[in-house]
Amino acid sequence: MAKEIVGMLLAGGKGTRLGQLTKNVAKPAVPFGGKYRIIDFTLSNLTNSNINTVGVLVQYAPLMLNRHIGMGKPWSLDKLDGGVTVLAPFANQTGASWFEGTADAITKNIHFIDQYDPEYLLILSGDHIYQMDYQAMLNHHKEKNADATISVIEVPFEEASRFGILNTEDDLKIYEFDEKPAVPKNNLASMGIYIFNWKVLREYLVEDEKDTQSEHDFGNDIIPKMLEDNKLLYAYRFDGYWKDVGTIQSYWEANMDLLNEDLSELLNSKTWPTFSHEANLPPQFIGSEANITDSLICPGSFIFGHVEHSVLFSEVTVGNGTFIKDSIIHPKTVIGENCKIDKAIIMDKINIPDGTVIDGNTSEEPIVVGPDNLSEFTGGTK
Repeated sequence: MAKEIVGMLLAGGKGTRLGQLTKNVAKPAVPFGGKYRIIDFTLSNLTNSNINTVGVLVQYAPLMLNRHIGMGKPWSLDKLDGGVTVLAPFANQTGASWFEGTADAITKNIHFIDQYDPEYLLILSGDHIYQMDYQAMLNHHKEKNADATISVIEVPFEEASRFGILNTEDDLKIYEFDEKPAVPKNNLASMGIYIFNWKVLREYLVEDEKDTQSEHDFGNDIIPKMLEDNKLLYAYRFDGYWKDVGTIQSYWEANMDLLNEDLSELLNSKTWPTFSHEANLPPQFIGSEANITDSLICPGSFIFGHVEHSVLFSEVTVGNGTFIKDSIIHPKTVIGENCKIDKAIIMDKINIPDGTVIDGNTSEEPIVVGPDNLSEFTGGTK
C-alpha cells in the first residue's frame, strides 16, 4: 500500500566521542533522562506526528538497540501495514558492515522505500533530544513546492563553524550549503532532518552511487549537487529545544537541562508524550536521613544520602553519608557510604565502594566512570 511519507532513521553511528558510553551500544541506545534511551525522542516524534512507517538503519553494536525497539509497541509502531522495521547493514566482501555515508545508507535500502511508493521521504538522526512536529515541516515543504526541505535551528555565532550552515534568501530559499565554515555567513545550522520528494532524491542517490569521488553524504554531496542543478531547497525554522548529544559534555548538559523547570515538559508533556518501555518497579525509597533537591529520581531506587541537581535512573542505591551533585547515575548502580560524586556520569551496574571520591570539576568535561576506568577511582577495587 502506497504511503504519503516514509521515515528513515539513521541510528547506526559508533559515537566514539561518547567514549565508554558507546563501547558496547550504538549511540541512540545510550540511556537518557532517567528512564529513556536517546532514540526514544525521535521515535516519539514520529508517533506524535502520525508518521507510522519508518526504517531504522543500524550498523554498530545493534543488539541493545534492536532489543529496545523490538516490534515498536511503546511508540504504536507495531503495525502490519508499515510500522517500524530495523534494517540490517550490508556486509561487503571483506566482511565489513559499514555504510559509506548518510546517503549511502539510504541508497542501500532503496528497495525498502520503494515498496511503499512514497511521495516524500523523511530522513532523521537518532541521537538528538527534541520534540518536533514533522507534519508541520511537511506542510511547509508542500507550501513551498520544494524538492527538499532542511530543518534549521539558530545556534550561537561562535559555535556556527561546528555545523553545516544554510545560507538562505528572505523567504528561506537555500542558495548555499556551507559545511562547517571557518567564517559563517549566518547562524542557521542544519539539524540533520530532511524531507525530500522521493522520486527526485532517488535519481540523485542512484547517480551518486556511481560516483567514485563522492563521500556519499547528504551534506557533502547530495544537497550541493541539488543546489547546483537549481532544485528548490528551503529551510524550515525550528524554535524549540534541540540538543545533539554526541559528546560527553553535551550528553551531560542535556540531562542537566531536564532539571530546569522550563524544560521538564520534554518528559511530562501530555500533548506530546515521550514513550519508552515502562518497567514495573516499586516507588523509590527515601531514607529518613536522605536529602534530595532539584533531582530526578526514578522508581526502584533506594536513597539514604544527599542528592542535589542530579539524574538517577531506576534501581540505583545511594548509601548513608554519600553526597551526589550535578551527576548522572545509570540503572542498577550501587554507590556505597560516605562517597562524594560531583559532575560525573556513572555507568550502569557499577559498584562504587565506600569512601570513593569522584570530582569532575577538576577536568575539562564530566568524568565517565565505567568498567574501563573504575579502578582509577577505587584503588583497584571493583
